[in-house]
Amino acid sequence: MPHAFTTSVLHVTTGAAETVTDLTYDCEQFLTQAAAGDGLLNIFVPHATAGIAILETGSGSDEDLLATLHTLLPADERWQHRHGSPGHGRDHVLPALVPPHATLPVIGGRLELGTWQSVCLVDTNILNHNRQVRLSFFG
Repeated sequence: MPHAFTTSVLHVTTGAAETVTDLTYDCEQFLTQAAAGDGLLNIFVPHATAGIAILETGSGSDEDLLATLHTLLPADERWQHRHGSPGHGRDHVLPALVPPHATLPVIGGRLELGTWQSVCLVDTNILNHNRQVRLSFFG
């Protein structure tokens, strides 16, 4: 029997390249266990250099997002935050543009997304390959 609040942590390996990782299937699988009715799914990444985005994947939008982040946040020496790889300070600004959380409606135990929408982890930090993503259902 589902509870009013259920939570779980995903462990995601992003590798040594900037990535947009689709988490939609993982969210749906979590909801099959956690949600029988209506409520909210909160997705939260507890990292200072990653975010959660809702966007279309597989048609180039994920690559377009990474290209846009490169334009807005170049990996160069302009950043005050300077530890790690060159330009790493940009990774610490990322969550201001791609927030570390999203809250989405769940209706009848199913995630309510538009036809082309996916839940994605956005990670530009090539030095941290292991991420945690907390999924929490409130219903």
